[in-house]
Formats: sequence, structure tokens, C-alpha cells
Amino acid sequence: MDKHTIKHSQNNHINREEIPAEWFQPLDQTQLNQEEVVRPSLSYWQDAWLRLKKNKMAMGGLVFLILLGFMAIFGPYMTPYTVSEQNLAMQNQAPSLTHWFGTDDLGRDMFTRTWYGARISLFVGLVAALIDFFIGVIYGGVSGYKGGRTDNIMMRIVEILYGLPYLLVVILLLVVLGPSLFTIILALSITGWVGMARIVRGQVLQIKTFEFVHASKSFGAKTSRIIRKNLLPNTMGPIIVQMTLTVPTAIFAEAFLSFLGLGVSSPYASWGVMADDALTTILSGHWWRLFFPAFFISATMFAFNVLGDGLQDALDPKLRR
Repeated sequence: MDKHTIKHSQNNHINREEIPAEWFQPLDQTQLNQEEVVRPSLSYWQDAWLRLKKNKMAMGGLVFLILLGFMAIFGPYMTPYTVSEQNLAMQNQAPSLTHWFGTDDLGRDMFTRTWYGARISLFVGLVAALIDFFIGVIYGGVSGYKGGRTDNIMMRIVEILYGLPYLLVVILLLVVLGPSLFTIILALSITGWVGMARIVRGQVLQIKTFEFVHASKSFGAKTSRIIRKNLLPNTMGPIIVQMTLTVPTAIFAEAFLSFLGLGVSSPYASWGVMADDALTTILSGHWWRLFFPAFFISATMFAFNVLGDGLQDALDPKLRR
């Protein structure tokens, strides 16, 4: 006999003995509380951080980048040598307790030069990412929000810039301005922001149809305020991911240009310059001269990429609990 049978029984007088005894047992308070358990409310960023911490590869990349930044700041001061100090009596010395990363063909300390090169690489990468952020976000936000003819014109300009050969732009700037770190950053900035602009535009085209944006318009909010207060905060996830992927691209570009002799000039060091100098002696068995700059270029790019992949998963609202 079940509840349904009892409820719909033609006999209005139900025999208590026919009802199972467990129906009359009081419910355990724990069972009642289980239905009322409410998880603490988490914000979008708190939930993203919790999911990011579960990604071991992304957290490993983040820890490596923090240590790299620390060594870039304090590493050159951990030895008594300067970045340009020469000692021909100690040239091409293997790693030892005196020179932890060895020396180059001019007797300069590779440990000091490696961390000085980290300063330049990280500086170029972060500055390029910030420039892409400001130009790309503003340009893509305005293009996506305005739409219509304005969007068509602005996107045609983006397509023209996207089609410019990056190396040709660098060479032209080098002819006009001369080889320098500023020239590399300028060359990266001329065309580097178009990817950010496309991403922001796509996000804004989708978000501007939401109700809260229409509500702001109905209250007479200006375009700049709507973009700043309503649209951009809701596109920060893809923007942050794009920035983490822009940094390694800029670092590799700087190393590549310095390797070709179009970057930082001696006696200053960058990982690309150090790798270029090491090629002439690699066959002589001086492996450490190429190993350390090549290792840190590869490890830094890998760390930024796994961190970017982890952030992409953590900031995806579809995966939010």
C-alpha cells in the first residue's frame, strides 16, 4: 500500500495500521538542514580565482612569473658584478661558485646579464600589453557600441593595419628613428592593438543589447559613461586573457629583433642579444652562453601561455558554478 492508494481510497476512514510505521517517525534534523544548506555567495572574481587555483599548470606559471619578476628586480644586485663590467682574464668561464651562470667572451658575468635581460624583456612585454589595452579597448569599445557606418569605417582601418607586415614596419622605423628599445615598443604598438580591438568589439556588440545598457540609455547616460561603467566591466575577462597572451608575443618579438641586431645595443643586455652573441661560440663548447637566455625565453613564454589558458577557463562565465 502506498500514499497514492491511501489518498485516493474510496474508503474515507483510513486504517492507521495499514500505514507503514516509518511514516510516523520524526525526520532527523540533519536531513531537514541538508535541504536548507546555502553556499556562501561568491563574486565573479572570487569564483574565478578559486577555479584558477585548481589549475596546477596555470598556478605554476603564475609562481614562475612572480619569481622571474623578483629576480629581474633584485637579481643584478646579488653579485658584485655589473652588466657591462669586463674581465678578459675570466672570459668564457663555465658556471661556478664565482660566476653562477658563467661568463661570456668578454668576461662579463652571465648571471647579472641574464636578469638584466629579464628586465628588458618584461618591460617590453608589459608596456606593449598596456598600450594594446588602452588603444584596443577604447577603439573596439567605440566601434562596437556605435555600430553602423562608424563601425564599418573603423573596422576597415583595423583590417588595413592588420595586413601590414610587422617586420617591414620595424625596419622602416629603424631607418627613421634608429635601433632602440623605444623603436621596438613603437613598432609593436602600431599594429599590436588590432587583436584587442577586435575582441572588445565582439564583446560589446553582444553586451550592448542587454537590458541594463538600455536602462542606462533611457536615463540619459552619455556614450563614454555607458562604455566605461556598463560595457567594459563585463568584457574584462577576455581582455585580461588577451593581455596575458600579448606579453609573451612581445617578449619573443623583442628577443627576435635583438637577435637580428635590431634591438638593444651593447653594452646593455637582453636575452636576444645574449643568444646572438652565443651563436659564434656554441661550437666551442660554451653551452651555458646560449642555454640560459634560450631557457628563460622559452620558460617565460610557456608560463604566460599556460597562465592565459588557465585564466580563459577561470573567467569563462559558462563554467561558473
